[in-house]
This record gives sequence, C-alpha cells and structure tokens, in this order.
Amino acid sequence: MTGIIGAMRIEVESIKALMENKVSEKIGGVEFVKGTLHGKDIVIAVCGIGKVAAAMCTQTMILKYAPDRIINTGVGGSLSIKLAIGDIAVAESLVQHDMDTSPLGDPVGLISGINIINIPADEKVIGTLINGVEKLENVKAVKGVIASGDQFIASEEKKKFITDNFGAIVCEMEGASIAQVCYSNGVPFGVVRAVSDCADGSSHMDYGEFLPIAAANAAKLIEYFVAECE
Repeated sequence: MTGIIGAMRIEVESIKALMENKVSEKIGGVEFVKGTLHGKDIVIAVCGIGKVAAAMCTQTMILKYAPDRIINTGVGGSLSIKLAIGDIAVAESLVQHDMDTSPLGDPVGLISGINIINIPADEKVIGTLINGVEKLENVKAVKGVIASGDQFIASEEKKKFITDNFGAIVCEMEGASIAQVCYSNGVPFGVVRAVSDCADGSSHMDYGEFLPIAAANAAKLIEYFVAECE
C-alpha cells in the first residue's frame, strides 16, 4: 500500500477523485481515505499546513494503515534557477531550515534525537518519481535537497540563508517533518514539490496564480507512481 499526504486539498483532490472502493475515516481531525488507484491499494490524507500537522498525520497513517511507502506531494517555492514555475523537485534528502540549536555548539539544522541534518529519501522511490516526470509534457525534474520550515519564504534574505546553509533547491512547510517520522519508523518515503512561486518578494503574487498548475503537475506524477508500484 502507498500512503499519500498533501498539505492542502488542492494537492490531492484530483488523485482522490480517481480512486475506487473508497472508505473514509477521520482520526485526530484528519480524514484518511483508503481505496484503490489503478488496481493498487492507497490511503490518502490532507494533513494541513506546517510541520506539526504533517508529523501528526504521518504517524497516524503509519500506525493505522502500515503503508509500504509514503509519498508527500504538493507545491513549493523555487530556490534554484534550474526550476521554473510548474517544474518538479524530487527530494534526495530533506532538511528543517528552522531547526537551530547552534548556540549549543550543534550545526545549523541538526535534528535532535536522530542527530542528522539531511534525511535521505528512498532511492527506489526517487527513481520511480524521476521516471514519472519524464512522462509529463513540458515539465522538468531536478533532484536535490528540499528544505522545510514553518515559514512561507518570501524574501531574498531568507532564501539566501536556506541555500547557503543547506544547498536546497525548493522550500516548503511539511516535507522534512514527514521525512523525519518515516525515517524514525523505518518507512520508505519520497517527497515531490511542483514549483508554484520563486520564494522571493514576488511569491505572494505568483502563488495564487500558479498554485493550480503546480498542484496538477504533482498529482499527475503521483498517479504515475502508484501505477508503477509493485
């Protein structure tokens, strides 16, 4: 079974609409919808925005449904000139750019408890996602670091901080917390982000206009991924 998590309804609704044999259950305020897509078992949820909401949803999904893998899909802000609006970033690893215990002598971004900065995504999942992007028209995929934090990035100063410290290609608000929960539970995972804005001073203008396009591209990729899963 594949678990699919999006922060917002727009990021998963088109996938949910294609599902068959749907059964819905609400746990902790989150609706989990179990069913089939292309004959494969999936469970899908909208976690809400931010790292805490995403972590709560992920742990619940693992304990209740025991998915073989979890994919976090959605949109994010580009930190790289290689990624234009609508293009897709596939995470090789994820970092929490707002995790900072450096006054205690730790590196910026070190995650207490697991004691790493970059949480690695599953190689097999990465490969299937990259192959899927090649099936999409006029969409490019770039692999790299995705950075998460409880902030909507809309300044060049903050953008520079994230790229200088972590080399990230995209920023968003949930992926690294989902990655941390999966990593701690031994569940293979992947994170994809379609670019909806440029994470700079124009972000608030770009976001509303391009969100539907970016979300649709990510959803098409997830549909391909599910169909290819064993």
